[in-house]
Amino acid sequence: MKINLYFFALAICCVFSKAYAGYSTMPLGKAQFGNPAVGGGTEILPGADQLPIYLPLLKGKRVGLMGNQTSIVGADKAHLVDVLLQENVNLKFAFAPEHGFRGDVERGEQVHNAVDRKTGLPLYSLYGGNEKQDSIVQSIDVMIFDLQDVGARFYTYITSLHRVMELCAKHNKELIVLDRPNPCGDQVDGPVRKQDAFKSTVSYHKIAMLHGLTIGELARMINGEKWLDRGRKCKVTVVPVKNWDHSMSYDLPVIPSPSLPNHLSVRLYASLCLFEGTDISVGRGTEWPFQVLGFDSPVYGDFSFMPSEKMGMAKHVEGKGQLLYGVDLRNLDPDKQQFSLQYILDFYAKMPDKSKFFTRAEFFDKLAGTDLLRKQIIAGKTENEIRDSWKKDLKAYKKMRKRYLLYPDFE
Repeated sequence: MKINLYFFALAICCVFSKAYAGYSTMPLGKAQFGNPAVGGGTEILPGADQLPIYLPLLKGKRVGLMGNQTSIVGADKAHLVDVLLQENVNLKFAFAPEHGFRGDVERGEQVHNAVDRKTGLPLYSLYGGNEKQDSIVQSIDVMIFDLQDVGARFYTYITSLHRVMELCAKHNKELIVLDRPNPCGDQVDGPVRKQDAFKSTVSYHKIAMLHGLTIGELARMINGEKWLDRGRKCKVTVVPVKNWDHSMSYDLPVIPSPSLPNHLSVRLYASLCLFEGTDISVGRGTEWPFQVLGFDSPVYGDFSFMPSEKMGMAKHVEGKGQLLYGVDLRNLDPDKQQFSLQYILDFYAKMPDKSKFFTRAEFFDKLAGTDLLRKQIIAGKTENEIRDSWKKDLKAYKKMRKRYLLYPDFE
């Protein structure tokens, strides 16, 4: 692929532009690829689609990649690895997040070091037991980060971002973030994690449950708030999304993980993921994960289903082989879905023996980023009363968030 000299010059100029708080943002030029915006005629161009902007920054360098099946380029969904190799980029390895490099590993399962079956590229895990890969990062000059996040604090791809930034900052390596839209970027909601006692892979940052940031914006926040070890800053260049803002809908072109198969599941994910601290099914092991809810008695609803084993949903399937009863959310309008406690409060109210609801209370608290939410549910607080308790922290978070936005906000 030939690169227009204009864009080459543009990119070179950007390299020498002043960085702010340890990062820089590449300007937006004409790109060759894109995905259509939902409900609009303007072409949304993720960072990865804008090759003329970032390919010059890779020339003559040894390159590493954090990516997975969502790391695609263009309407034909070519994998970024294939595109980079076609462009003769000296790609040395790829890091894989939760669910693996090809997105077929079940939630919570260890991701092993391996070799990509298609390209022969060495793959190293940054999930589970292999969190630090110092010697590997030392072998390259620049890292690329390209993962599709879904906008919830407990989705672990943002934890992977932090770990990559830690490694790059520690070894003085540049990180290029190819930004992608946040499909729930029109919301900032839920409790803000404050106490380190609740820090975990699913609650790594002191951000709202629905954080309202893209990966690129979060990278700016991590640097700006000095959340890296010893207050280090990572040298980050963000290639922003073109023609997108936080008020726009975005239907992901590739599913980000096995249990989020469509736009509705992504939009309901933040509201339903809290059920993972219980034994109530969110539809894993069916064709409709994160679109149905059910448990072991008709008291929970008229809709029924029976989970089984599906690709990427086999070992950790609540209610596998049982007839479950609950609610069917499949006909909801995805773009009208906002974060809600309605579902968890309703199921708690219907459970005859409430002492058996929070079967994994510690994990529920990590998902929530606090133990207060669980205690409020047990105490019978309403959604409005619970929301009032996090207003102050959420207001402070929103003020901080504004400093790191790359795109016009929804408010």
